Amino acid sequence: MSQSNLEFTFDDQTITAISGQSIGAALLAANQRSLRKTRFNNNDRGLFCGIGVCFDCLVIVDGISNQRACLIEAKPGMKVQKQVGSDA
Repeated sequence: MSQSNLEFTFDDQTITAISGQSIGAALLAANQRSLRKTRFNNNDRGLFCGIGVCFDCLVIVDGISNQRACLIEAKPGMKVQKQVGSDA
């Protein structure tokens, strides 16, 4: 089974992912550690559990907020953005 690369954007930066890879895994591989900010103290949050149990990796995907980066498969042309709090 061959793997192919694809590209999506994260806050207007081009990120390369491997077909089948989650957004969270691709961002981690691209050294993007901060995926969202907390609403009260503006603290950085990123991947924590990596399996969809927590909500630290919430991002905005193609305009839809509250998407867990660890569960969403990266697709070509996706527009992913950092989220502030749990409501963007």
